[in-house]
Amino acid sequence: MPRTRSRTRAGLAATAVLAALLTVPAATGTASAADPEKLTIDLATDTGAFHGGASGSLYGVYGDGVPSRNVLEGMHVRTVSTKAQDGPQHPGADALEMLPPFVDSGGEDVYIYMTDIYRGFPYQWPGADGPARLADFKEKITKQVRQVLTLDDAYQDHVVYVPFNEPEGNMFGTGEWSYNKVSWLNDPQYYFAAWKEVYHLIKGLDPDARIAGPNTSVLYDQVKGFLQYAKANDVVPDVMSWHELSSPAAVRTNVAKYRQMEKDVGVGPLPVNVNEYGHNFHLSVPGQVVQWVSAIEESKIDADLAYWNIDGNLNDSAVEANKGNGQWWLFNAYGQMSGHTVQVTAPHPNQQYTLQGVATLDETKRQSRALFGGKSGDADVVFENIDPELFGTTVHATVQEIPWTGQVGDSAQPLRLADKELAVGADGRVSLPMTGMNEMSAYQVILSPGGHGGVPAEPSVSWRKTYEAENATYTGGGYSKNGPEGTPSNVGGFATSGTYNVGGLRTGSDGVLAFDVEVPRDGTYDLSVFANSYNLYDLVKEQGPTNVFLRVDGTAPQELRLPLGYKWVVWGHTDTTVKLTAGKHRITLAAKDADLGATKGDAIIDKVDLSLRDAKVTAPAVYEAEYATLNGTRPTYTHRGASGPGAVPLSKGGSATFWVYSPAEGESTVSVDHLGGGRASLALNGEKVSGIKGDKKGTEQVRVFLSGGINKLVVTGSSGALRLDRMRVAPSGGALRTRVYQAEDGTLTGAAKVTGAYTFASGGKAVTDIGDGRANALTVDVVAQRAGRHAVTIRYSNAEQAPATHYNPDPIARHADLSVNGGPARRLLFPTTFHFNNFWELTVPVTLKQGTNRLTFTAEELPDFNGDTYNQYDQRSPYAPVVDRIAVTPLTEN
Repeated sequence: MPRTRSRTRAGLAATAVLAALLTVPAATGTASAADPEKLTIDLATDTGAFHGGASGSLYGVYGDGVPSRNVLEGMHVRTVSTKAQDGPQHPGADALEMLPPFVDSGGEDVYIYMTDIYRGFPYQWPGADGPARLADFKEKITKQVRQVLTLDDAYQDHVVYVPFNEPEGNMFGTGEWSYNKVSWLNDPQYYFAAWKEVYHLIKGLDPDARIAGPNTSVLYDQVKGFLQYAKANDVVPDVMSWHELSSPAAVRTNVAKYRQMEKDVGVGPLPVNVNEYGHNFHLSVPGQVVQWVSAIEESKIDADLAYWNIDGNLNDSAVEANKGNGQWWLFNAYGQMSGHTVQVTAPHPNQQYTLQGVATLDETKRQSRALFGGKSGDADVVFENIDPELFGTTVHATVQEIPWTGQVGDSAQPLRLADKELAVGADGRVSLPMTGMNEMSAYQVILSPGGHGGVPAEPSVSWRKTYEAENATYTGGGYSKNGPEGTPSNVGGFATSGTYNVGGLRTGSDGVLAFDVEVPRDGTYDLSVFANSYNLYDLVKEQGPTNVFLRVDGTAPQELRLPLGYKWVVWGHTDTTVKLTAGKHRITLAAKDADLGATKGDAIIDKVDLSLRDAKVTAPAVYEAEYATLNGTRPTYTHRGASGPGAVPLSKGGSATFWVYSPAEGESTVSVDHLGGGRASLALNGEKVSGIKGDKKGTEQVRVFLSGGINKLVVTGSSGALRLDRMRVAPSGGALRTRVYQAEDGTLTGAAKVTGAYTFASGGKAVTDIGDGRANALTVDVVAQRAGRHAVTIRYSNAEQAPATHYNPDPIARHADLSVNGGPARRLLFPTTFHFNNFWELTVPVTLKQGTNRLTFTAEELPDFNGDTYNQYDQRSPYAPVVDRIAVTPLTEN
């Protein structure tokens, strides 16, 4: 885990991004110097089967539930590199605890960093000299392999051992904790001998084991010598691994360089895992990460996002308990690509911080998908060689934007910018003029056959505009303009819109930050304040979320609580609505308000986003069946009157999977639009909730409980061949009754007690000190109107953090063991909320009987894997989180 830092230019103040889709005009005249840049997608040039390898993660999975299985599966995470079981590097991410939920969620391989059984970096392996240290390590390797062999074969098959991590600067480098202070880059004999010993040790214990190496911090020229030695001694790794903390261009260059090494030595070709890529400046930013994705996919390798911050959040992709940010939705779109990749020619090929992309063609689906980004302004996206046998002479194009929402900022599903049918030119081309792009966003185009009477969907966005804090007017004391933050020359800094932010709203301040805005019409507007407070900063520690006060033209005061982060410049957003008339207004954020009070804490403000909340925005979210993840079926495109380009026939066992967003826990109405033809079932997050009677064209409406964030909805054919058109989802109310129980009204035993220390708990009270033994428990009696499956939503806080030896903050995911009516307890993990006065919600489905049911929450510290020792660095908490309240809701109205 190297500590390299450097950085790039963040986004600009973008206005509304609306793509005007036009067919290519007749070829007349000559191109002018003012012509926009062009991203060309050649559908006739097959560059290999779609691999999906860029969706890997280093230390991204803490355990079962952090992140949630929906978030994990929906991001299509292919590989995870993580610590040795019971290693003391960081809390959580223990290989054998996260492996089953990862594999069960569709994951491929878990790379076990065997060296992370030691504390510190460089690794502090004990011993008087090199041979003694290696002997100790071999004992620990033996234990690790034997632990893996206790797993079911189905899980063992997904393990890859990484014996050494960055050996050239670590165990076989020149530092205090090295083997003998001789770098293997200068004299490789000691490292090579150790590699050979460890390789034979692992294979001797498990002949089917896969081993990865050398896992260097960069692809050194000396790796060729390693390959020569490995071949000569029959110890060639099963997977070649190194780190790319460089640039997307280096990925392409170094993979090609490595492939030439293989040819020269006469080994391979081996699978490659670049198990660290990207920097703080890139992570969470779809327009940055898509450039890495394009290089990794083109190279047909696996790669894992780097671990610069906290573990368990998929490297700044997962938010709260079950939500995703813009980066998550980028990987969700990437993971739904299929077929084979096609040639993409960028306006500045293989050059970072420019427009880059990746595209696929699936002949079976008759569908092409393209993901691109990295540029502000305008560009043409041109599809060439569109096969009339697949697409016809008209194509249906859907254009979406995946915006940046910050590292800890929740994101809704991608925005639908346009949905139109376009005539294919005589030359087999279609051009999509993209206007007003934001370099921090990624964009997706889905191309399908058109011309069959499909009804295009309306855009899901309307007027919108960004206002940078550094351009706002500040009055009062304490002002600071901070930045530039992350840039191409400072990739260790965090991405920030416009690269600058503003401080001054803090305890004791009289500061006012005023944004002068102008809107096109009367209406309700969504206002999103991008902000950050560092959770461990002195002024922030007192209260937690920093509160500030919003007014419009000096009226309509609102109190906002701004998001916390694990460091400064880690952005989230607080959202509200304001009513505005057409014309100019002044929106202020202040540290004092005559009616509401004063700020406690300290916050920095990046920007505000303002958008008109009209019928386009409030309409139900539309999820087209032909764009879903399909199993045992394929889209058809001959259905007149269908929404979008077509529909999906679902014979018995065929399924369509949708990743559906909900802004909060609660009831939603799911409308399943179909064209008849058969029957199907609907499952929500693995729970069957309804049958669909599709004897004739119609809509089945089902009211269900959705968890805040990411939900998995699957429609599976049961008889006939239901022609599924689309799914529409909108928040609703009235059908599912929620009963709320305050934790302080429950029964407390042992040391568990009510506290009034956390002012943002509902009613100002919560229950703490659950755990450290089963005697210290919370019991809540809840009532179910009818028997069946229910959602239990726990409002909680958790800010426990372990001492760290790295730049990584080390928050701990506390757990609670939940027993229903005295039955077996189910272990729940609760991700950090960054402060005990900052409350989030986590929902778990349970079976309740009609009438009164008893929920009991307990906790106790888990031992290590073998059950004979406990973590000595306070990395496994014995406590449950602070519990504020419990809400109980039926999963469905049926």
